[in-house]
Amino acid sequence: MSEQRTEGDLRNTGMALKHDRTWDYELDRIVEAVEERNAEKVGLQFPEGLKRRAPHVADDLRDLLPEGVRVLISGQPCYGACDLDTYMMRRTDVFVHFGHSPMKDSEKIIYVPLFSNVEVEPIMEEALDELEVGDVGLVTTAQHMNKFDEMREWLEEREFTVHTRRGDDRLTHEGQVLGCNYASADIDADQVLYVGGGKFHPLGLAMEHPDKTVVIADPVNNVVTVADTEKFLKQRYGAVHRAMDAETWGVVFCTKIGQGRWDVANDIVENNENAYLLTMDEVTPDRLTQFGFDAYVNTGCPRITTDDGPQFKQPMLTPGEYEIAIGEKPLDELSFDTFHGTW
Repeated sequence: MSEQRTEGDLRNTGMALKHDRTWDYELDRIVEAVEERNAEKVGLQFPEGLKRRAPHVADDLRDLLPEGVRVLISGQPCYGACDLDTYMMRRTDVFVHFGHSPMKDSEKIIYVPLFSNVEVEPIMEEALDELEVGDVGLVTTAQHMNKFDEMREWLEEREFTVHTRRGDDRLTHEGQVLGCNYASADIDADQVLYVGGGKFHPLGLAMEHPDKTVVIADPVNNVVTVADTEKFLKQRYGAVHRAMDAETWGVVFCTKIGQGRWDVANDIVENNENAYLLTMDEVTPDRLTQFGFDAYVNTGCPRITTDDGPQFKQPMLTPGEYEIAIGEKPLDELSFDTFHGTW
């Protein structure tokens, strides 16, 4: 190990990724952890949308870390904080998971949420055209949690009464939403302002809370929209209808940490003699094609169904949709699949 850097040395480096100023990679925290633990191997895991940045992060870390420290990059698919490369975790001294807030306390894992450096006030100003002054819920993703207090104060200065809550144990921060959990939006307001990118999170919000108007303020793409569930519902109703004639079912249990719902999967199989339990870590249309079941039930991450559902040759349903397809629930009880509680 080379001589350790002082706090002043770390500050002087700027510790910002040379190739990307959009996100805060917290390189200083990683370097400090490596030196404190006298680590020899560091593992890096990135979500799908950020894998292109992995080599640049590795290069910058090599410049900052003591000589001889190896930096490894996980090539495993990654879709959330519940999706950890456990093989790499066991074989590295420090494991860094980028892009998500922690769901689980661990001395070995460093969660770097990649806080955005993009200003949120301009897009919130535009969102005022879709909001009525009064009660409003405020939610965001891990990437913008560093601006959450600023968002709340900004709305309060414009005479909004802002409602926020932390949600359940899967959520690290007050006002945070996940792709599988929208408990933070369970507040006393008829409108919710979602500050963040993508359509999946606000769509889930609108489905989970159909009595609320969900306004989307995307500070990265600089777009304001209102969540519309109609197209999504038509797609899901179509999948359920096609599955109503299914005679055989494949029940998918995902082995990724934090995504498995064993009790749910096992209950379906025990109560349906034509249902078969399938275990796998990565659930894709290609992997299921060879089994030849008439329909499938996904008990893993809801995004497998909602994002990839149309790509499966046979209907891929959520547990709730399965109950509708076999006649245990009426069609009007179709809802968004969510996770609650600890993992």
